[in-house]
Amino acid sequence: MSTVLLLIHLMIAIALVGIILLQRSEGGALGIGGGGGGFMTGRSAGNALTKTTAILATCFFITSLLLSILAGRPGGTPTILGPAGEGGLAPIEVPAAPPTSQAPSAPPPTAPPAPAPAAPQTPQPPQSQ
Repeated sequence: MSTVLLLIHLMIAIALVGIILLQRSEGGALGIGGGGGGFMTGRSAGNALTKTTAILATCFFITSLLLSILAGRPGGTPTILGPAGEGGLAPIEVPAAPPTSQAPSAPPPTAPPAPAPAAPQTPQPPQSQ
């Protein structure tokens, strides 16, 4: 039921976008578009595109409400977003790594420290005997 309603909703949305793009601009946006005439002239009052837009918009709102009601019912179509037990899929549980009984391994051997630089030797006076 919800799949059929969703497909109808998508077709209405596509038709609504197409009908809106077919309409002529009434002006007022950045000073471009149609000019002259009043707000409700005979041309705009009974325009077929305007009536079609209103009908499609009403159908769009009705299908939106029906889809939201169907999504909120318990036992509805399972989704990945809902929690388990309320129509959603159960979360995936990743098993934990088994505990190791070994002692932690020793750190890797390091190179022996470099010998300290020799201190500069000062010449000693010769010793006499």
